[in-house]
Amino acid sequence: MNALLARIFELPARQRVLLLVGAVGLLFFAYAYFLYWPRSEEIAAKEAQVEEMTRDRDKKAALAANLDQMRKIVADLNAALKQAVAQLPDTKEIPDLLSSVSSIGRESGLEVVKFKQREEVPVDFYAEVPVEVVVRGSFHQVAAFFDQVSRLTRIINVSDISMKSPTGPERDSVTLDVACTVTTFRFLDEAEREKIQKEREAKKGSKS
Repeated sequence: MNALLARIFELPARQRVLLLVGAVGLLFFAYAYFLYWPRSEEIAAKEAQVEEMTRDRDKKAALAANLDQMRKIVADLNAALKQAVAQLPDTKEIPDLLSSVSSIGRESGLEVVKFKQREEVPVDFYAEVPVEVVVRGSFHQVAAFFDQVSRLTRIINVSDISMKSPTGPERDSVTLDVACTVTTFRFLDEAEREKIQKEREAKKGSKS
């Protein structure tokens, strides 16, 4: 060993440098051949796993940061839903609600000529409850009637308004026959929705 080292030191400086570079290169080649290359696939898999875990961590960190905001949004949506539910009567409240509308007409000084409930129209999770209404009275009485109906806590729409048969020489004494459709809405329970869905499917089947 000493003789080998002595021979190396006796070599010219350039040869010694080349020999050192070759030895270092040989060591790197041995490392790559015996250690790195056989495990390159495993290393790549680990790197991909690290990237995926990092993305998952960042995503969860963002969700955690917005947790309070999400809770507030959910609470606001629940409050809005409760308010909407409160404005839609259930089946048993419909007669009382329609009776209230009729009473408002009489209290406004109008003569209720017609007040006829039509067949309900199911729409998704609720049903429309239309009522044909004809009232007779002055313009101001009609305006007061519509105003009072709009102030009800329940959702009520007034549509298809038509006026006819004006009589009297002056505006204040004019008597109008006003026809309109008063529509309220009610929630459909699960059993009703299932029944309606089956009826619709049966109709589609009979047509095909």
